[in-house]
Amino acid sequence: MKTSPLRRAAVGALALGAVVALASCSSSAATPAGTADSAPPAAGPRVAISYDGGILVLDGETLETLADFESEPFTRLNPAGDGRHVMVTMSEGFQVLDTAAGSPDEPELTDDVFAADAPGHVVRHGDKTILYADGTSDTTIFETADLGGSDGLPETRTVEGVDAHHGVSVLLEDGTFLTTVGNADGRSGIVVTDSDGTEIASSDQCPGVHGEGTAASEAVVFGCEDGALLYTDGQITKLTAPDQPYGRMGNAWVSETSPIVVGDYKNDPDAEGYLLSAVTLIDTAAKTYEVVDLPEGVEYTFRDVVRGPDDLAYILASDGSIHVLDPETGAVTESFPVVEAWESPAEWQDPHPSIVVSGDTAYVTEPAANSVHAVDLTTGEVLATTELDVTPNELAPAAG
Repeated sequence: MKTSPLRRAAVGALALGAVVALASCSSSAATPAGTADSAPPAAGPRVAISYDGGILVLDGETLETLADFESEPFTRLNPAGDGRHVMVTMSEGFQVLDTAAGSPDEPELTDDVFAADAPGHVVRHGDKTILYADGTSDTTIFETADLGGSDGLPETRTVEGVDAHHGVSVLLEDGTFLTTVGNADGRSGIVVTDSDGTEIASSDQCPGVHGEGTAASEAVVFGCEDGALLYTDGQITKLTAPDQPYGRMGNAWVSETSPIVVGDYKNDPDAEGYLLSAVTLIDTAAKTYEVVDLPEGVEYTFRDVVRGPDDLAYILASDGSIHVLDPETGAVTESFPVVEAWESPAEWQDPHPSIVVSGDTAYVTEPAANSVHAVDLTTGEVLATTELDVTPNELAPAAG
């Protein structure tokens, strides 16, 4: 790997602007799919895929490999929100991957890094991208459209955390800021401040708070080990799970045009493995919380649910099919076979089938076959399949 400087966004409490610091760290150059005489890749969608020690960028239509980058052994991939860039969680922070979606450029794992101690969740909402550092609980915010400019990293605003914990923050369009509360001993709730930084609401009634989602009308949901917290119109409402004291929702899948949040659900803290067989349906308008058991054999992990066409939920289950769930009714209306049946991973980081969506197209990994599939969610048709030389793990789409 070649050594090159990393641009890192400096941390400043509620300060506009980023001071670019220089540090020496390992980066890597792309291994292009073609030769030096090859024509630039055509404009179109892309999909980034992590594997042990590397990241691939594929053409989103043909699934041809366009670039192969060296990386750390385990990296997480998050779309940046601009349809082109992906935030890669590296030891130094959030490193910017340019997939070149929608352009004639070649993909590049850039030297631009938003410095973060233990980089965690990436949230995209409105015209902002929000980065959370678990090691400090600091939140870094920037204008999504400014990413990828010729001057390097965009200007940022940083909200300093209080006690470090695995958390997440959300910024609403009127400047309302929501962030989790916790410390090394656990997580307990959220605090909400207005655009001036004045606290307007808080709750400590969310043990193990984890996961968030912003639905229609900027209703925000956070998962708890005994239900969820719902923030709407300046107020926090606690929604209680039917199973007590443990009925955990830890991930939320949302559409900003639907009031219904689809969450995962687990009611046995001692259950082995990571497969789940029920979902949570939260109606943010009616302020209701419902748990729906899935049909026999339909089990999934946190990587296996997306929202797609018509605001429906699409569940890639361990039986190998994508099951279409109507959030309004909780009914599974269709099923599309895509991959072979699979079992729970031993650890959550281990490669296992996962799904992401871009428009009407879902990208599905099949680690047991070192394969990736593109699926039309409106018909269930498999549009393309490719076999890789590596085992795919996480993936992130870039629509272009």
